[in-house]
Amino acid sequence: MRVTDGLEERLAERDGRILTRSLDPGSKVYGERLHSRNGAEWREWSLQRSKPAAFMARGGELPLRRDDRLLYLGAASGTTASHFSDLLDRGTVYCVEVSPRSFRDLVTVCGRRRNMLPVMGDAGRPQDLAFAVEGASVVYQDVAQKGQASMLAENMRAFGAERGMLALKSRSEDVTAAPAKILERAVAKLESEGLSVVDVRMLEPYEKDHAMVVVRA
Repeated sequence: MRVTDGLEERLAERDGRILTRSLDPGSKVYGERLHSRNGAEWREWSLQRSKPAAFMARGGELPLRRDDRLLYLGAASGTTASHFSDLLDRGTVYCVEVSPRSFRDLVTVCGRRRNMLPVMGDAGRPQDLAFAVEGASVVYQDVAQKGQASMLAENMRAFGAERGMLALKSRSEDVTAAPAKILERAVAKLESEGLSVVDVRMLEPYEKDHAMVVVRA
């Protein structure tokens, strides 16, 4: 696992497990295991339930800094967002979710963490998110619908983000095409939007027909 310079105090690996230093000691978000390390509490980041963790297990490096303002599109109930919260202890995680049921669970998680803000809205309509998100340095997107690459590019432009991560769901784009072909199209679309693609990794065996694409503006 590669660790971005500056995250060494918040992100670690032990016996093949990826850990984040808890910003809410004594509390679990999704039943994850807790570990004691160097006098602090660390949360085990599930490779099967969180795509950024799978990405790191596949050799990827998160393009994050501790003071980032992260716009998370498709935050669901807050599982992955809570680990981003651990990492960005000097920053903010804007958690966007459109499903009312998931949003209720997300609000509960955000209520325990000082740097997580829940935003109910449609990730495909960044203009509707501006009331809560003034700007972002990085966008992370995990949304199951068509046009995922275009959505990431649009949100990065709207909020001035310099970095982005796309958790590409191949079957949400096209159930008939091969995942490799869908990934190729997504990369081409991101580049046509003026973004530089700096890393591309399939997430098997942790996530089937999923990939992670890291870009810079």
